[in-house]
Amino acid sequence: MPKPKLPPGTPDDAEAAFYDALQHADIDRLMACWADEDEIVCVHPGGPRLIGHEAIRAAFEAMFVNGAVSAVPEKVRRVDAGPCSVHSVVERVSVLTDDGPRVAWVLATNVYAKTARGWRMVAHHASPGSRVEPPDHAPHRPVLH
Repeated sequence: MPKPKLPPGTPDDAEAAFYDALQHADIDRLMACWADEDEIVCVHPGGPRLIGHEAIRAAFEAMFVNGAVSAVPEKVRRVDAGPCSVHSVVERVSVLTDDGPRVAWVLATNVYAKTARGWRMVAHHASPGSRVEPPDHAPHRPVLH
């Protein structure tokens, strides 16, 4: 069995590899995108906080039982801070329902760290989706906290 393709040398490459693995339901390639640290974290929309490789892998394996996930990152905003890169993305998720194809929009934050093996994901946090594409710039609202 060939080794999974690892993401090349940039946070953008790691992100592209992660979403490509999702779209192909390739659990080995998907998990190769994650850092080796025990404290990696993943939150799926409406789901619990998953910590560590075993919990994250099990969640994605359960998701892949239904096939690949058609999630495409759009409207990516990046904050690069040395060995860490934070990407705020709008995921366009396509699903096939009894009523035909539908699109949902999920807001996600992906955090990448520069490791000895290159850029790897250390956190993926996705919010529940909506049927309406969120705007690039939300209207100004007072800070609540």
